[in-house]
Amino acid sequence: MHVLYGRIKTDLGAELAHLRERGLYKVERRIDSPQGAEIQTADGRSVINFCANNYLGLANHPAVRRAAADALERWGFGYASVRFICGTSGLHAQLEAALSAFLSKDDTILYAAAFDANSGLFEPLLGPEDAIISDELNHASIIDGVRLCKARRLRYVHADPTSLRERLDESKDARYRLIATDGVFSMDGDIAPLPAICDLADEYDALVMVDDCHATGYLGARGRGTGDYFGLADRIDLVSGTLGKALGGASGGFISGPAEVIAMLRQRSRPYLFSNTLAPPVAAGSLAALALVDAEPERCAHPLRLAERLKRGLRDLDIETLPSRTAIVAVMLYDEARALRVADLLLERGIYAIGFAHPVVPRGKARIRLQLSADHSQDHVDAVLTAFDQIKRSGELG
Repeated sequence: MHVLYGRIKTDLGAELAHLRERGLYKVERRIDSPQGAEIQTADGRSVINFCANNYLGLANHPAVRRAAADALERWGFGYASVRFICGTSGLHAQLEAALSAFLSKDDTILYAAAFDANSGLFEPLLGPEDAIISDELNHASIIDGVRLCKARRLRYVHADPTSLRERLDESKDARYRLIATDGVFSMDGDIAPLPAICDLADEYDALVMVDDCHATGYLGARGRGTGDYFGLADRIDLVSGTLGKALGGASGGFISGPAEVIAMLRQRSRPYLFSNTLAPPVAAGSLAALALVDAEPERCAHPLRLAERLKRGLRDLDIETLPSRTAIVAVMLYDEARALRVADLLLERGIYAIGFAHPVVPRGKARIRLQLSADHSQDHVDAVLTAFDQIKRSGELG
């Protein structure tokens, strides 16, 4: 064995052991069924799943599965190429056009993953003479994308228009300024104050980019996301989104926006240029999911109603949750080891949920994140409330 590897192996082993001792080691649980409100665990148990991003319940929908199967027969398993060589099919063009129409944008570019979309957005568009002003709680993919860009980087206090104004004042000398924010913040479940952000963007001649991965498909009157929710989609310049959550739950991401921006991303965005094109079954299933959003609008409202029922029930149990108007309910436990322990206790009671600790959330802000789906029922919500009640009575919630 190489000497250097031996040292690294020893050091990593000690660090991993330390994580286990502190109760912070993340264990990947195996699921032996399709995704849904109820799933099978590796030991054969049926449990209720409260931690999937499957907001519309489309991950195993018959129409989505059928569209994917038909695409497999017509287009094959994959294209074994990036887009600009021989990886662009009519199916990819159809999906990009459908997403553009769905979000009322000029054009859309597909990526292999939503993380790729955000990491490949900023560098082709902005340089040292520009500035990116980012919410401090933005998703890791935005943070990494900003790091890859040579533009000046400024952060504003989470969802605070006053802090954003201060950063805009600090960057008045920039050629272009871009405000970047999550639409829905995935760990807290809160919604960015887009009306105030857009007003400031107008005042300071700045662009607005919104990551709507946890909103596209179910939030807003027509499921178009946070721009739809506030009625100001036309004031958002760039929207990044995913096909891996509400819109079928498979994989893939996208950027929608002005035609010139999308054209430049096709020329220079490295994750797009150097990653394989989206698999045909994923593209076709995502198209079917988009059609279902329009055909079955009740799917958008149902998880939001259930989330309100869940929050009321947790408040009645005197269990703290963060304020949220989305399908995400964050149960605050603060202590990291306790959050992971409570997740195990929930699983023992038939509730599949995950405890989140640093570095996924800030230190001292550990939690259980519960996510509602159109596949959930009121009985499912009552079951998780019963489980929390039992755990609270046992004294495990602290």
